Parts: sequence; C-alpha cells; structure tokens
Amino acid sequence: MSPLSKRTQRIDSSGIRKVFDLARTLKDPVNLSIGQPDFDVPESVKQAGIQAIENGYNGYTPTQGLPQLREKLQLAVDAEFGHDDRQVFVSSGTSGGLVLAMQALIDPGDEVILFDPFFVMYEPLVQLVDGVPVLIDTYPDFKIDLNKVEAAITDKTKLIILNSPSNPTGYVPSRNEVNALARLCLEKNIVLISDEIYRKFDYDGNFCSPAEVNPNTLVIDGFSKSHAMTGWRLGMVHGPAEIISTMLKVQQYSFVCAPQPAQWAGLEAMEVDISPFVDSYRAKRDRMVEALSGKYEIEQPGGAFYIFPKAPWGTGSEFVTKAIENNLLIIPGNIFSQADTHFRISYAASDDVINRGIEILLNLA
Repeated sequence: MSPLSKRTQRIDSSGIRKVFDLARTLKDPVNLSIGQPDFDVPESVKQAGIQAIENGYNGYTPTQGLPQLREKLQLAVDAEFGHDDRQVFVSSGTSGGLVLAMQALIDPGDEVILFDPFFVMYEPLVQLVDGVPVLIDTYPDFKIDLNKVEAAITDKTKLIILNSPSNPTGYVPSRNEVNALARLCLEKNIVLISDEIYRKFDYDGNFCSPAEVNPNTLVIDGFSKSHAMTGWRLGMVHGPAEIISTMLKVQQYSFVCAPQPAQWAGLEAMEVDISPFVDSYRAKRDRMVEALSGKYEIEQPGGAFYIFPKAPWGTGSEFVTKAIENNLLIIPGNIFSQADTHFRISYAASDDVINRGIEILLNLA
C-alpha cells in the first residue's frame, strides 16, 4: 500500500514549474513565461521590511494580522464597499487565502464552478479538499455566458470562482457580466470567490468587483503583483464575518499568520503610488498586441500582464515546444485549460526581452 494520500495522487506538479525547470537548462532564454512583475519592490517598502527586522518585529502576529495593517485594510474595504458585515484579515499570500477558503467552504462532493481557461491553482485546490471542479468553456472571447453558468448549477454547487483581471487571458469582464454573475450567486445562495490580485493592473478602466452588488462575495487580494512582493507572501481576504472567522480558525492551525516583517512592509506599501508601473505595463501590452495581431489570433487583454493567443498551427503544446527550441519560454494553454489550442505570454519583462520575444514569435507564425 502506498504511504501517500489518494488526494495528492489526483493532482500533478504545476506545468509552469516544469517550464521554469526547463529554463534553467537553456542559455540566456527569452523568458516570457514568468507571472511576476519585472520591476523591483518599491524602495520605501523594502526599507520598512528591513526596519521591522532590525527592530525585532520577527515573531508571530495575531492570526488575523498585524493590528495596524488590518485596521488600515479594513478602513479601505469599508470605504469601498460599505458593508456592515464585511471583515478583513491578512493571509499568507493570495494562495494561502485560496487554500483557507477551500478548507472552510468545501465538503467532499461539493461542486465548484471554474471558468476555463482558469488560474492553474484552482482545479487542484478543489480536488485536494475532495471537491468537484465544474468547468465552463469561455472560448473564444473569454466572456462569461450566464446561460452556461445557470446550466452548470446543481444542488451540489457550493462555489463559483471569478478571476478578474484573469490569469492566463488578461480578460476583464464587463460590469454587466460581473453584476449578473454576482446577483445569480446571491439568488442561488452560492458563495462567489473573487480573486482580485490583478485589480490594480486594469488598463482600460473596466474592472469592478462583484462585492459591489453581492455582499456575500469573498474577495481575495494581496501585494504580490501590485508591489512585486511575490516572495513576501502577503495577501488579504475580506468577506462575510461567518466565513472570515472560519477561515481564521483554519489559519490558526496551518499558516498561523503571515510573516511579520512583510506585514510592516505592507503597511508602507499601501502608501505607494504604483500608477507608473501600471502605465508601463499598459504600454507593454499595447506594443505586444500591435506587433503580433497581424499573425496571431488575439483577444486584447484588459488587464493583468498576460496575452493568450491561439497557436497559429498545431496544438498549443506543439507550438510551445517549437518556441522553446528557439530559446523562447512561453506557457502552453493546456496548463490552464481542457483545451490545447492557445499559449500564454507574460509581458512582465524588460523591453529588450519583449522585443526579442516578438521577433521569435513573428518568425514562428
């Protein structure tokens, strides 16, 4: 008998990690695969973290977070949503928030609706708590079809996960799409999780949170993408008090708390203007879309820092294999999807790397 649990055998290692492993074998690869900002953590944020360490702020904080940070986050959440019952806590990254949400909300056999393509972590996290992922195809334009959502709902549906702006597509659903989904979840008593980690990277002003019209929405956010703090593991979750208190109960016996020095840095990060970074990434998006649209089928992304083109020939995996043979690292779309027709480009890279990537992609089409 295997000593390993059956739940771990349902999932595979992340395909993205496999690409990263491959990257280490290539000499000077053109890397458009990594989903993290290429700018550095703002200087004042780094100094706040360093100062916290030097001041001896290295122990545990309360499970719900450093009081100063949590109070500041709560003020921001209250100002935006104005819900009497909406509470916030600090998590160990958005991934930690997702793990806690699954453990707090899903029983074996519960169904979770995901929009395909989806962030690579969603499906395995559902499976690890013995939930059942239910995928809704959004190709070719990645829009939310409410008729498809209604058809997918059963008496076992417990959760729907929305990610806007989306990883891997960069799609930002319209206010009408978001509000209709939010109202449907409210009507059907289904918890809606809104993963908003890319909300600051909204280039066309279309982002809206479903929590605006559905007070039962559970929102997961953080500092990783907006402030390049991916390794600091600093996230936040806000939602109805009943859900938040249960997630905190689970956090006590798992993550305990987010790293204290990172929380002091997060307090400073809330004061930093990141609009120059957003403007820079908007320009990167525009340059890549303009350069590739003549040879690739692309739905222009409204946010995040990804483009999800259709492979011009073969499957997405076959095309990515050829790209890697030409020293270009990109991610096959089937890592995020049941389909193997597309691939993901990350333009979180220097202008030089982007230009080299564009040249290779134009030659491969």
